[in-house]
Amino acid sequence: MDRNKPDSESELQELLLRAGQGDATVLGELFSRFRDRLQLLVRLRFDRRLQGKFDFSDVLQDVYMEAAQRFNDYLQKPDLPLYLWLRFLTLQRLLILHRRHAGTRMRDIAREVSLYQGAMPEASSAALAARLLGHRTTPSQAAMRAEMQIRLQDALNSLDATDREVIALRHFEELNNSEAARVLGLSESGASRRYTKAILKLKDLLVSLGLGEKQI
Repeated sequence: MDRNKPDSESELQELLLRAGQGDATVLGELFSRFRDRLQLLVRLRFDRRLQGKFDFSDVLQDVYMEAAQRFNDYLQKPDLPLYLWLRFLTLQRLLILHRRHAGTRMRDIAREVSLYQGAMPEASSAALAARLLGHRTTPSQAAMRAEMQIRLQDALNSLDATDREVIALRHFEELNNSEAARVLGLSESGASRRYTKAILKLKDLLVSLGLGEKQI
């Protein structure tokens, strides 16, 4: 069983019902189930030029504390599915950290994508390329990986911003089509079409670069 996801929608609703009845342990249980997905989200969307300035576990600790403060409000008006709400809080926190460390230079460091009517960090092409390539351990593999990552980043950067974002959401964050549609502000059918077209574009680019399609 994937410990990052409740066993079923009915289990999730049962946990939320317990929370609404005052069970203070529920948020911790739910957050632990989603922790790995949220950590992956941070890894995909933090700017590499800020590496070393903050720790991923500290980001998630801050998110948990904010979620605990706002959880009752969420339960009274759950406008988003729980994971998307936690994801939104995580992106907000990440953006605050980006701005704090980069100051007024943030707009030059990374272009921000508007989600939920607010600016959010986009998935970096470096992080996406690294996850496409996986792990190579020997020196020769590492050298090959570095060259391939540059070429993959070029391919990803040549995609339309929304195409790149929908690939990040569906292929890397593993949001389902309904979740991705809400994030992007599209209909479910529109999000599905956009993802299909984006994947085909990326495959064509990989083939043109001599990288093949095995990475996706």
